[in-house]
Amino acid sequence: MHDFPAGRFAVWATAWLSARTSYDHALDALTGDTAHRVSGLPGAEAAVPLGTALSALRGLGERRLRLVLPVPGDVRGLPAVPGLAALALEAGQATVGERLALVPEAIGPEAVQWTAFPLDGVPPVAPPVEGTLRAVSGHLDLAVGDTARTLAGLDLARWNPEVPALLAGLGKPATAPALPDDHDPLAVSVLGRAQRLAAVLDLAMADAPGAAVNHAQAAARDTALRPLADAVREATTAAYNAVPR
Repeated sequence: MHDFPAGRFAVWATAWLSARTSYDHALDALTGDTAHRVSGLPGAEAAVPLGTALSALRGLGERRLRLVLPVPGDVRGLPAVPGLAALALEAGQATVGERLALVPEAIGPEAVQWTAFPLDGVPPVAPPVEGTLRAVSGHLDLAVGDTARTLAGLDLARWNPEVPALLAGLGKPATAPALPDDHDPLAVSVLGRAQRLAAVLDLAMADAPGAAVNHAQAAARDTALRPLADAVREATTAAYNAVPR
């Protein structure tokens, strides 16, 4: 849970559609040094550059896009379009608007392939209810504290000595990916913390080479980490979907 091109697309496309940033600035923030191609765009017979898809949003009548992070058993926010849920679950993310949904797939380190799903005639789906940024930030704090205590009892430091140091440093300022200049500062902070916690989860879920971890220990660890993973997912979604008032 580190890279969310669907989140970047949602936040920057929304900023451009609402005239809070320029087209060039949004496109630069979205692409960087990575090649992006979009297939399935209405009216396009072949894959097109991401800039073409960005331009098409206004003509389609889009006003706002949201990040959706589906997991097995929870695909709220995904319209009922054939193939969308399966692809979004595989990618772990999707960008959803009123006229179009897009799912990214990394093709190597320098390319992203997007699949567009037109939503014309599809019953609208209410986006999942998101907590306020302050509530989400509080949930992160509680999840970190509970997880740290549980993992200490499981002697996780013996499996991955880096995890306690990462947990101890979570109070330090965190950086986040480039977001629009007017994005809520609290959302930027929440996203930075969520990404650092995602790194903790990666290490905590990995069995260190040579560690004696039996099935029961691994199951206890996974159970202990689930609330933190849920809080990170909630925080990431809320941070990307925050819109200045």
